[in-house]
Amino acid sequence: MKHILYFHIYKGDSQYVAEGIDVPVVTQAKTLDELMNNVKEAVSLHLESEDLNELGVAPFASILVNMEVPLREYA
Repeated sequence: MKHILYFHIYKGDSQYVAEGIDVPVVTQAKTLDELMNNVKEAVSLHLESEDLNELGVAPFASILVNMEVPLREYA
């Protein structure tokens, strides 16, 4: 039973993008705060009509994000 749903965050051309590792959810936003709200809402909507036992997701799962931060290139 999964108690944590993982998401990967990276900066696109103009917005932040969050891609679910454990669930097929992708969302984007201009700010990280807005992105986190979008992730929570998208996961809730995705899971609301699903059988959590069938998906192997705990009823009160948490969301854990990791963020890709590119290194600066030095000449």
